[in-house]
Amino acid sequence: MSALYTVEFQAMASPCQVLLPAASEEAARALAQPAMDEVRRIEAKYSRYRADSVVSAINGAAGGSSVPLDDETWALLQYADQLFALSGGLFDITTGVLRKAWNFKEARVPAPDELAPLLALTGWRKVELGTDGSARGVCLPLAGMELDFGGFGKEYAADRAAAALLAQGVRSGYVNLGGDMRVLGPQPDGSPWRIGIQDPRREGATIAAIDVSSGALATSGDYERYFELDGRRYCHILDPATGYPVTYWRSVSVLAPLTVAAGACATIAMLKGPQALDFLASSGNAWLAQDAAGDLRRSGNS
Repeated sequence: MSALYTVEFQAMASPCQVLLPAASEEAARALAQPAMDEVRRIEAKYSRYRADSVVSAINGAAGGSSVPLDDETWALLQYADQLFALSGGLFDITTGVLRKAWNFKEARVPAPDELAPLLALTGWRKVELGTDGSARGVCLPLAGMELDFGGFGKEYAADRAAAALLAQGVRSGYVNLGGDMRVLGPQPDGSPWRIGIQDPRREGATIAAIDVSSGALATSGDYERYFELDGRRYCHILDPATGYPVTYWRSVSVLAPLTVAAGACATIAMLKGPQALDFLASSGNAWLAQDAAGDLRRSGNS
């Protein structure tokens, strides 16, 4: 007879867990191991903090020659291109270079003249994606340009981890990577999982709970990395046009079939500010958003 087990691990600077039914704790860990391995593989391959990662190789070649890409990295860059177009240029994986001016561990707001040279190094349209015969490659034409997969890397890892579990026949449970969740299927008795949505202003509290039997739930908010100065909150989600943090929404949560879709939709909504409601309504996904005043908006009742 199976019971539910939670296998916890650390990855991508986040607490992570796999919850699934198994005959024993040992059996649960054995089932979860391929999923954990996949998360760590993706982290090692695309982390900007690792000198041996694909991202570091691409960034290290900025201003020089094209870097050849494998099929997985090529597909992720094609997805980044789609998100840039879908968001009207707001979801831009070249803006990670702006973190050189922002350190959310200290309360300091960079001046415009500090951001200006970094903004000059951003812009997805500058990135050169191409094929040379059968080889695919990417070139960052300006020295100092960078790509950052942080906007969808964790969500992609959640989907890949779920695929590893599904391949072993797991049909109940979920993967939770730092709050980005991919649900494999309902509880063993067929009932949905009740998932709480974090209150952006009260740690450990929730603003709502949602029943989920399958699909993915992801939240983007101003409470993950931030500092407060003179009564104002500065979060890590930066407007690519100005280099300064977004302020219109406290958080946006989206339920979608895949974690990469839910996460991207939530982040784009944060970046769209007052235009987010139309964007969310047109996405076809269920969603919940809290504005700067603390008021809640939700799909079907916006």
